[in-house]
Parts: sequence; C-alpha cells; structure tokens
Amino acid sequence: MAVYGISNDDIPYWLALWRTPGIGSKGFRRLLLAFPCLKEAFQASPVELKSLGLKEQQISHLHSFYQQRNKELAQGVHLDQTWLEQDSCHLVSFNDPLYPVLLQEIDNAPPLLFVRGDLALLNWPQIAIVGSRHPSRKGEINAREFARHFVQQGFAVTSGLAMGVDAAAHRGAIAGDGPTIGVTAHGLDSIYPKQNRPLAGEMLNQGAWVSEFPIGVLPRPSYFPRRNRIISGLSLGVLVVEAALKSGSLITARQAIAQNREVFAIPGSIHNPLAKGCHEMIRQGAKLVEQAEDVTAELKPLLGYQQQQLNLAVSEESDTRVSPALPAYDKKSHEFQVLNVLDYDPMLVDEIVIRTGIHVSDVNSALVMLEIDGAISSYQGGYALAHTPA
Repeated sequence: MAVYGISNDDIPYWLALWRTPGIGSKGFRRLLLAFPCLKEAFQASPVELKSLGLKEQQISHLHSFYQQRNKELAQGVHLDQTWLEQDSCHLVSFNDPLYPVLLQEIDNAPPLLFVRGDLALLNWPQIAIVGSRHPSRKGEINAREFARHFVQQGFAVTSGLAMGVDAAAHRGAIAGDGPTIGVTAHGLDSIYPKQNRPLAGEMLNQGAWVSEFPIGVLPRPSYFPRRNRIISGLSLGVLVVEAALKSGSLITARQAIAQNREVFAIPGSIHNPLAKGCHEMIRQGAKLVEQAEDVTAELKPLLGYQQQQLNLAVSEESDTRVSPALPAYDKKSHEFQVLNVLDYDPMLVDEIVIRTGIHVSDVNSALVMLEIDGAISSYQGGYALAHTPA
C-alpha cells in the first residue's frame, strides 16, 4: 500500500476522519494538531471533541467507527484501502515531503491527496490550462498548441479532465511527449465524463490523476470549485483559453489570484461570448497573451525554485534534507523528521507538529538539539534551516 506521511496504524483513522461529513481541511488540521496520533481523536471524550468544533453527529461518527459499529464509514475506508493496493495508486498526506509544495501554501489545502500515476509529478513545475467545455475550434487548437509548447519547455500541464479546453490541453501535452495532470471532482475509481476515459488512460503513461475525494465519491456541482482550487494551487500560473462570463474556469482564475499565482488570458473578438470571460480577467489584472512564449517567459524564472523543491522530494531510493556537514541523524529520530519538514522560511512549532505528526514536547526537544548542532536557527518563535556557506 503506497501511503506517505501516515503511520500504518493511523491510516484507517485518517481515511475515516476525511470521510466524516463537514470536517473540511481546517477541521482536520485542528484535530491533527490536538491529536498527532489521530487514533486518539476517535477515543476522545465528547466534551474534548466539542471544544475542537465538532458537532454531535461528527462525534458519533468517530466513536462508532472506533467501536466498529459504523458499517457505512468502515465500508468507505475499506474501499479506499482496496484501491490503494492497486499498482500506481497512492495516498499522500500534507505532512509528507512528497505533498506538492505549492499546494501546501494555500489556506485550505486538502490534508489528503489520492493520486494515480506518477506521484513525483505533483512537485513538477506546472501550468494550468482552463476554459470552456464547449470551445470554438480555434479555442481548442489554442489549448492544444499552448500545452504542447509548455511541456516542451519543461512544464507539466494541469487541468480538470473535463470536455473541451481541458481535454484539448491534456491531449496537447501528450502530443508534446510531456507530463499532464488531471484533477477530478470525484473519487479516482472512475472518470467523469465517461467520454474522457480513453484520454485519462492515455495520460497515465506520462502523467497522473489527482483528487482530494475518497474512492466511490461521485461528482456534484459543489465539488468542482473545490477541484478548481487544487488545479490553481498546484500550478505556477493559470491560462484561461476561452470562457464565458459565468464559466467555472473563471472560478479557477480567481482562486489563482487569491493564491498569488500568475494568471494569463487569451483575448478574442468582442463579438465572441467565449472571449468575454477572458476580457474580464484581463480587466482584473490577468496578463494578456498572444503566444505560448508570453506565458513561459513569465514563468521560467520560477522553474529553478520548483526544480529545487522536486529534488527535495522523498523517494524510496533516497531521502534527505540533512547536509553532509551536519551530524548523521537516524532516520527514525525526531531530529531527522523535524529537519526533514523545515525549509529556509521560518515555521512555527504548531505547524512542525502537524507536518511531522510528532508530539509537541518531542518536537521542542528535537528543536533544541538541532539548534545546538547548528542545523537550524530560530526566528521570532519560528524555526528554519540554518544558512550554511556555499
């Protein structure tokens, strides 16, 4: 079972909590902060769980699952675990270095990602292409050709595996012999719409499918904006090819702006309804582009940063952020685990606890030892990797 960032004993409890209605990303983080070993949350008293914002029905879900009385929740968790036993199926938690670094920056990053395909692609530099499900012929060609150019310049192309612009973008990336990532608004045991199933299968040869939704979950209208925040969150920039004023792709673009991502739009005729959304985004600050080079020229300076993050990702063959000049910490030690989640930007102790899953007292002890060793530095309550001479 390919699960990253969760102990084997805790896997069912992560899956069960994520399936609990109304928990959400922020509620999940609150519980994880209070119970680094998540199993303990399922044993906690109702008073304690209520103090963390849980409602009575949610508390009942947790307790009945722990007591093996919640058949529906248990069946859902079993579906997830059975899916994870298949080849190229992964589950990555937000406290693991393989979790996409850009997505981790957004306010409501999902605590779990289900991934089928090449997991390393999540930390590849990505450009999202979004637009109408019913584009013009010209819009479809633009999506395909821009995508082909992007992958040839070293980017992966990310989109939503929908009809129209999404599908054209994925096909363009494949035609350019490059990676492409499809983010879905449903569980990864199926592909919606069904017309794109052959395309989705082709994508797995050099790409991946990604979803925050557990296995067996069907698409709903309210799930698409949630999917869209992941599309923009994974990407350095978002390109809007064609979109009407009420297009869902504009939700992705606006989320990208909120996430401090670059947004680009291809202009069109003032008489074309599918150009109005692009023109509106340009009025709101999106960069007008006439050729694919306009996008890559803007984003290429960020490629080095993204490649650096990719190189830091943990793999089964090799994993370390520990400098050879530092003491050789045992990989099971708290010091190694804490060091492995730190970067050169200061991180608060609470965030370190969440990312490592280690108890706060053990985190503090590890931080003291790491600071004594010169591996880290403290900054106004936060901690970061120490800057060493080149």
